[in-house]
Amino acid sequence: MSNMPDSPRDVLRKRGFATKHSLGQHFLFDEGLLARLVDLAGITPQDDVLEIGPGSGTLTRQLAVRARRVLAMEIDQQLLPVLSETLADCPNVTVKHGDILRSDVAALFDGRFKVVANLPYYLTTELLTRLLTARLPMDALAVMVQAEVGNKMIAEPGATDYGPLTVLCQYFAETCKAFHVPAGRFVPPPKVDSVFMRLDMRHQPPVQCEDEGLLLRVVRCAFAMRRKTLLNNLRATFALDKTKALACLNAAGLPTDIRGERMGLADFSAIANEIIKMQVRK
Repeated sequence: MSNMPDSPRDVLRKRGFATKHSLGQHFLFDEGLLARLVDLAGITPQDDVLEIGPGSGTLTRQLAVRARRVLAMEIDQQLLPVLSETLADCPNVTVKHGDILRSDVAALFDGRFKVVANLPYYLTTELLTRLLTARLPMDALAVMVQAEVGNKMIAEPGATDYGPLTVLCQYFAETCKAFHVPAGRFVPPPKVDSVFMRLDMRHQPPVQCEDEGLLLRVVRCAFAMRRKTLLNNLRATFALDKTKALACLNAAGLPTDIRGERMGLADFSAIANEIIKMQVRK
């Protein structure tokens, strides 16, 4: 890179940009921290990267140094002129205006890619769920999330944080907490700390289920009404009478009073496979 433009912070100040709480905008300007995050994301010169929410382009610049190509998708139209200035010397970066939740992500790349993002808190769970379940040609996700969500992503059965997102992360990826980032490192600082999470996508899931879509439905069903047992949730979701629901639990080797938060990934898979058997026997 040459002819380095003004720093992102200076460009934001010059243009009078004000962060929007509605979009969860909290920017990082610490170059050392940003470089470390890209290192932890495992970005190499062979990688194409989708960055979601580049903001002022600070993380984007670090990605551009290491990646073959960076596609940065930004929903805030007011940040587009900022990015055109801060990324002017990054020829391998393309900025696209759009909402990632309404975009055909698979069409953005010709081959495999990685995702790196400083996610707005309001979007985190929905976006992670969509990316994980879409079966994209995606090798890894490296995302900044609020600490509470990070705990959910790696929780164990029985823990307070354990839920549908935990099971999805276990099924689709090997997930780890890479780095803790205090709230004070952001501008403006959010109310809670964040964690940088790395998810390496699995080539094969750790359990065998005959119908992945049904497995995901069982997971949603199990946590739909947390105070109810899995038995009652199965009856409500799959229109099973009590006898069939009990038979499903017994065949899966689960107690009749078990709730979703006590179930491991293998348990959800066993239930899904038993439901398939019941449907085949009809």
